[in-house]
Amino acid sequence: MGSMRPRVVIVGGGFGGLWAARTLAKAPVDVTLIDKNNYHTFLPLLYQVAAAELEPEDIAYPLRTILRKMPNTSFVMADVDGVDFDNRLVKSDGLSIAYDYLILAVGSTTQFFGVAGAAEFAFQLKSLDQAIEIRNHILSCFEMASVETDEEFRQHLLTFIIVGGGPTGVEFAGALAELINGPLKKDYPGLDLSCARVMILEAANSILFGFPQQQRQYALNRLRSMGVVVMLQTMVSHITQHTVHIKDRGVFPTETVLWTSGVTAAITPNWGLSTGRYGRVNVTSTLQLQDHPAVYIIGDMSSVDDGRPLLPMTAPVAIQEGIHAARNILLRLNEQNPLPFTFKDVGAMVTIGRNAAVVRMGKRDFTGFLAWLVWLVVHILNLIGFRNRMIVMLNWALDYIFSDRAVRLILPFKKIWYNKKD
Repeated sequence: MGSMRPRVVIVGGGFGGLWAARTLAKAPVDVTLIDKNNYHTFLPLLYQVAAAELEPEDIAYPLRTILRKMPNTSFVMADVDGVDFDNRLVKSDGLSIAYDYLILAVGSTTQFFGVAGAAEFAFQLKSLDQAIEIRNHILSCFEMASVETDEEFRQHLLTFIIVGGGPTGVEFAGALAELINGPLKKDYPGLDLSCARVMILEAANSILFGFPQQQRQYALNRLRSMGVVVMLQTMVSHITQHTVHIKDRGVFPTETVLWTSGVTAAITPNWGLSTGRYGRVNVTSTLQLQDHPAVYIIGDMSSVDDGRPLLPMTAPVAIQEGIHAARNILLRLNEQNPLPFTFKDVGAMVTIGRNAAVVRMGKRDFTGFLAWLVWLVVHILNLIGFRNRMIVMLNWALDYIFSDRAVRLILPFKKIWYNKKD
């Protein structure tokens, strides 16, 4: 005879979903965690995989291993097709998984703001697969440039354009500049890397919008001192296979465009959910779906409909909402009213290469080496798994001491493309 305990289904094994499962680990419920991948990705360090500083497995951890210590939790590897809210069924790959309570935490995807060609020709950085693709592409560009005799096309190969001056764009630009001026400069002694360019194109009048002005200026100065070209108030009109077109500023030839400018909730129309700004779903102050109180929507998917400004699409928000949704389910099981969610701002931090970062913690804002140390400690402590923490710490230490990176492999093997214009 099957269990009669309440069934809680969590869709998404990211920060929100995983912390919700942890909160329910000892509760009298049966939990099913569904994700299309069998691992959890530590997204704040994804750019370091793309910049050949860490291996993919250094920032990923098997979900089944995490769930070993949660005997009431099972895992299903599947891509959710939709939800039948009336019959309380999650539909996935031909499966129908019943629930008494549902937590939706599928995260976000890239928002291109209608820029023509962006989806077709720009790289995205939202998954491990995409990070590996970017790493392979960048290294392939240098391999091609090392044998290219056409100086103009060699310049195109070594021009790397990042659209968006938010945390991801800034951190990747700093890491890429250090990769080029450090390990790759040693690997390609016959290649004149003075023509290599890393560029950030930002539509606003400042990078790291949301940080204090002093920190934004520090980050801008730091990037420019590293050789990164930062262009503010620069609107991308469209992108082609070989160019980026700037509104009122001409055309930049390049073979590499990385889009980090915006995100939208990863919800497809067949889910039947009404969405607002950035594709997010309006929920009550208790994180419940208005017409379906057994459904909780958290993280990048949700927008609390109480007149407050939108919360950022960040890991701290997802974690706190995941914990809160799980606790509200426990309150309902005890026939108590769910409580409204209040976000506790724990701050934000961005690193800009070695020895430099900006950190905002409470009322304290600081920059430089101390901020960089804080960034290191926080990210190491928040990685899942002792092995991952040790490997990442070792890789960072070796990179810091020897200014070299071991992760410069083009894997899986793919014949080097040749995209030269006719």
